[in-house]
Amino acid sequence: MTASPEKSLESLVLHATDNGVSWITLNRPEAMNAITPEQRERIISLLGTASADPDVRAVVVTGTGKGFCAGADLRGSRAGTGGERVAGDVARMIRSGAQRLVAAVLDCEKPVVAAVNGTAAGIGAHLALACDLVLAAESATFIEVFVRRGLVPDGGGAYLLPRLIGPHRAKELMFFGDALPAPAAERLGLVNRVVPADDLEKTAREWSERLAAGPTRALALTKQLVNASLDTDRGTAFAAEAAAQEINMTTADAGEGVASFVERRSPHYRGC
Repeated sequence: MTASPEKSLESLVLHATDNGVSWITLNRPEAMNAITPEQRERIISLLGTASADPDVRAVVVTGTGKGFCAGADLRGSRAGTGGERVAGDVARMIRSGAQRLVAAVLDCEKPVVAAVNGTAAGIGAHLALACDLVLAAESATFIEVFVRRGLVPDGGGAYLLPRLIGPHRAKELMFFGDALPAPAAERLGLVNRVVPADDLEKTAREWSERLAAGPTRALALTKQLVNASLDTDRGTAFAAEAAAQEINMTTADAGEGVASFVERRSPHYRGC
């Protein structure tokens, strides 16, 4: 499905930058924000731009209506309709599609906050869980919907979930495909904070603006270390940590942090 003249791609993925925070909002409420290939590419592009833009120091991903993202909109795709396929088509589609989207979140050099306003299913759940911090409205749900369609989880689900909650819990969610309410997701550790729906945007703004006021390069390096930690041995992790601190000590914000401590004042970080 492509954007119609009446609804441009820019209106289907809203974007605004405010107080150093890039807000990316899925805006197809009539489809529970099921994501089209065109929307996916715009999100990937916006995350790449956020990484490179010194004026952007944090990102929020959210949705409008009752859905955060109900998964991939595969209407018209041969993979989704059972049409004739060439061997390798599906793997290629996943690598170039859902996996690139999740990787764009994981690799973004700015902290990314998910503000999950409603249903997060399939790739929508993985989009949220790939974010660095996850806020959820009390009414939000997370669904590993793939098994309901006879599919294998994709979009990095089998990579993300075991690292967040362990293999047994991950298998439970993926084997049964039951809807997981936000409070239960918080207890499992998939969500940082559950808030009333009316407070979700306010809380996301408070968290993201606090991140935007922080030492941006130190946060980026911290994110890289944490994301890589479960894939490396102790020696490799320790070496990466030392190298990251070496790099970070060349930044103006590191100098400001030390100076503010010595001078007993609050630091003023510039993100560089």
